[in-house]
Amino acid sequence: MPPFRGLHYICGQIPFLKKILVIRFSSIGDIVLTTPVVRCLKKQLDAEIHYLTKQQYLPLLAANPHIDHIFTIKKNVSEVLPELRLEQYDCVIDLHKNLRTMLVRVGLFFKPKWLAFNKLNIEKWLLTALKINRLPNIHIVDRYVATAASLGVKKDGQGLDFFQFDSSNCQLPTVELPTQYVAFAIGAQFQTKRLPTKKIFEICKGIAQPIVLLGGAAEAAEGAEIAVQAGRHVVNLCGKLTLNESAEVLRQADLVITHDTGMMHIAAAFQKRILSIWGNTVPALGMSPYYGSANPDLNTSFEVDGLSCRPCSKIGFGSCPKGHFKCMNDQDLKKIAATVPGLRG
Repeated sequence: MPPFRGLHYICGQIPFLKKILVIRFSSIGDIVLTTPVVRCLKKQLDAEIHYLTKQQYLPLLAANPHIDHIFTIKKNVSEVLPELRLEQYDCVIDLHKNLRTMLVRVGLFFKPKWLAFNKLNIEKWLLTALKINRLPNIHIVDRYVATAASLGVKKDGQGLDFFQFDSSNCQLPTVELPTQYVAFAIGAQFQTKRLPTKKIFEICKGIAQPIVLLGGAAEAAEGAEIAVQAGRHVVNLCGKLTLNESAEVLRQADLVITHDTGMMHIAAAFQKRILSIWGNTVPALGMSPYYGSANPDLNTSFEVDGLSCRPCSKIGFGSCPKGHFKCMNDQDLKKIAATVPGLRG
């Protein structure tokens, strides 16, 4: 008896899947980290690939040639369940594994084969709460791909994907970019994952090359303040760009400085050299910049070692639970600035 109900077999071996649904609802970085999965599924199984995510993250996937159809929700999976039922999927690959994905599974009447990502929540808790590291030394991308291993899917050694419809026609508003520059993504979803404003300013003052600041509306005032104080070599685009326009700034950059954020993963998708600055989270959680085993590792991580309180969370907090915020306040700012090389001649 074949192990997968409803799937088609060739010579009784690897199943031939006609249609697969991949689920990841959020957020920017996590969705970009799933792109090797859809690429491997498409290229190795030649199946029709659908993707379910939140509407606000559609720009991350809209131009991806490995995805045949994207379903989005604003809030509830009930918005798309009737359409999903009509698709009659052979398999669903759940890369989020939360209450919403369980509602999808129930809503599809448990019919498709369901492969769910192992989030290793116990191991993450042991690391953040007790500082006992039982996490495998495997990047989350490779663990995402391993979720589909029973279908015969293997990692291809390539990096992340970020596709744009036509980057040559991407019009960046307000300002003309320098010919050569460092992109500095100053934002983060949680305060404990980002440097204080004064620290960002000091890094910018220590870099002679042109710098373009990236961030959302929440960082607009801070970006403007840093640009005024740091000097004319700093251009502030915080709060002025769409997600795809910010990605275009990263694509054109010679080097990217970033916290542990979605911008870091988009920069890695463009195979950029990255200086990543880590606060309450650590690369050991498996979400460092991913370039693929076939490509050089272009990331340099900056961490404050020897802190018994770190990592304090797998995500982040609004403020330091200990009050001292040493994981960012004690960063070697001069070393970060000095690591920025002279731009290409």
